[in-house]
Amino acid sequence: MDDAQKIVFYGFSPVPRDPDVLFKDHPTASGATPKQDLFEFKDIPLPDSPLVQKVKEFAKAKLNEQTFNHSNRVYIYGTALVKTHFPEWTYDAETYYLSCLLHDIGTADAFLATTKMSFEFKGAIVAREVILTQGGAEDQADSVCEAIVRHQDIFVKGGNITLIGQILQLATILDNVGIRANLIHPNLIATTCTAFPRKGWSQCFARTIEKELALKPWCHTSTFERPNWVEGVPSNFATDVRGNSVMEKYD
Repeated sequence: MDDAQKIVFYGFSPVPRDPDVLFKDHPTASGATPKQDLFEFKDIPLPDSPLVQKVKEFAKAKLNEQTFNHSNRVYIYGTALVKTHFPEWTYDAETYYLSCLLHDIGTADAFLATTKMSFEFKGAIVAREVILTQGGAEDQADSVCEAIVRHQDIFVKGGNITLIGQILQLATILDNVGIRANLIHPNLIATTCTAFPRKGWSQCFARTIEKELALKPWCHTSTFERPNWVEGVPSNFATDVRGNSVMEKYD
């Protein structure tokens, strides 16, 4: 592949960062009744290359069960969202799955409290190193790293983000808070939560947010909070995660 082909293949194609721009007047995703293709979990196979198997083994060993399951749900939801609403988007499914598997690796016990870096940034570095060590291409590792670094840039309104970065953002916020869950079919959510159960994910992730804020009040997660946030002030982000009414019945 030449460089232009690699940009497309590894998901670097630029798309608007702001979902309100991305979905404005969208033919299938805007309005009160967006299109919901009748996908179930079985309709979206998980990539299973030797590289994926090695990275999945690493992620499963480092992450708790709730976070590992969340990472897999994010792949399913993001893939379905693209198939329904952005079928023209082109990217490597394996690279997206690697991004999903590793996007929260920085929250693992081995990393969260062992660095002063925000979990997304430390996790992105770890992810890049793991992929390269296991034989992944540098452009693939860079795409995953970029997506993980930016996956909580929720409040950035201007500019662009990589295509895989946008899918990762949309799918994580869907699973964590329920935003834009109406863009995928309820049967997909139900069957995916059966395959990869939440097991109290909302409470689990909310506690992780609070733990990082307490350890590192300068962290990137604090962008969800009021200016000059200090420990002892309830976290807006953790409150939103615990209030995920869309996924409540699966928790």
